Amino acid sequence: MTPSIPFDHRTVSRRAMLALMGTGAAATVLASCGIGGSGSTTAKKGSIGGTSGTALAAPPELRSSGGLLEVVLTAAATMVPWGDGERYALTFNGTVPGPTLRVRPGDLLRVTLKNDLDETTNLHTHGLHVSPDGNSDNVSLMIEPGRALTYEYQLPANHPSGTFWYHPHHHGYVASQVFGGLAGVIIVDDAIDDLPEMQSTTERILVLSDPRIGTTADVLVASTADKQQGREGDVVLVSGALEPRIAAVSGSVERWRIVNASSSRYYRLSVDAPNMYLIGSDQGRLRSPQQVTDILLTPGQRAEVLVPLPNAGTVTLSTTAVDRGSMSMGGGMGGMGGMGRSRSSSNTDTRTTLLTVDVSRSSNTVAPVLPPILRGTMPASGGATDSRRSISFGAMSMGTGEFVIDGKSFDEHRIDTSAKLGTTEEWTITNNSMMDHPFHLHVWPFQVLSRSNGAAPDPGWRDTVNIPTGQSVTILVPFEDYSGTTVYHCHILDHEDLGMMATINVS
Repeated sequence: MTPSIPFDHRTVSRRAMLALMGTGAAATVLASCGIGGSGSTTAKKGSIGGTSGTALAAPPELRSSGGLLEVVLTAAATMVPWGDGERYALTFNGTVPGPTLRVRPGDLLRVTLKNDLDETTNLHTHGLHVSPDGNSDNVSLMIEPGRALTYEYQLPANHPSGTFWYHPHHHGYVASQVFGGLAGVIIVDDAIDDLPEMQSTTERILVLSDPRIGTTADVLVASTADKQQGREGDVVLVSGALEPRIAAVSGSVERWRIVNASSSRYYRLSVDAPNMYLIGSDQGRLRSPQQVTDILLTPGQRAEVLVPLPNAGTVTLSTTAVDRGSMSMGGGMGGMGGMGRSRSSSNTDTRTTLLTVDVSRSSNTVAPVLPPILRGTMPASGGATDSRRSISFGAMSMGTGEFVIDGKSFDEHRIDTSAKLGTTEEWTITNNSMMDHPFHLHVWPFQVLSRSNGAAPDPGWRDTVNIPTGQSVTILVPFEDYSGTTVYHCHILDHEDLGMMATINVS
């Protein structure tokens, strides 16, 4: 199990956070490892995926310049390499995952999305603290087949650094489009990333997905039972590759930005290295590295970790199956055995290797000094709370096949929650269903204050948090900087498409 991690608070005001980051402070030393490391290896077209042990390929990267990143993304059905052949996928610009977009606080990100699919789509910048209105992170916009739309995302100057991602969010189509492969990473770099201590690590982008393998669009078809459970695919890929390998040298430090881009699958990640350090959650960096033995990533969540490699040999990243519950009773749905257990998770001792690091010997033994990874602190009282509200994730609505929040299925014309700009609310989210549900709120990040089972709160700032079946989680949400209307929902994307989503208006 993961050791208890101190709750990493940030001030309610992002401006205060920015001031803290400018103070400097003592550095954290990880004496167990040394400087150095190889760059990311790449794989030739035709060798990615399908055959385990191929090289990890870095997604194409597009970087901002002069405060602007302007890109064109084309969503299209594509045959991508799979072993000695090909498989059917949905891609941005022909690759799975799509290009990595690297920006800085204060930048303007301008994305023209061209829809070459045969169905409606759109774009959501998951985790970015940007406006939900106009042509920004507005999930009510729709792009019909053969059309294009230009989005503009203005990042605030105090936007936290971290790992974010983009994917479609057109209601009713989200699960199949993300399951098909439509996802890419957004990285926000700041001054901490420029420091030599961070530059000495070897950064890798690890996008976890679990497609169904086939050569036609039938791989996107899901049964009613699959949708109710939340579809899972045939294999788990890392940035499009099956059990890829990377090369490194002893004394180096791997820095992995991990994104769970699966529609439904949970991952409990661990490495067989001496140490793993969590340095970032959904919404950016923690105050300091936290040593962990494993990390639970629900759909939509991210983690940034450091893995020191003190010795030559082989190190693996693996996942253990997670029991996320089931809509079935007595194994009646698709062969799932027993209430509260899913097909993919019936044996939680099952371990799957995701990535192998081949570490060659090096004479370099100098220990790097990592920079302070600062976020502000909140008063011990938890900060001022202007109001409190309760939200309930319910069981499937009987007779309709829909999933509900507060007893209601999603209606884009209804405002479910209203909040005031500049206030801070405490939300208690209760899960009364037979399955876990990852709760995701757009635009405004939150902190996890407590869990009903007494477990330690999730560290750092979040935009997605797991609500286990029969339990509740209390979060603190500062509604800062942006007014407008957007959504919160279950990030098992089939559940979202089936109605487990609600609207929120901040004015």
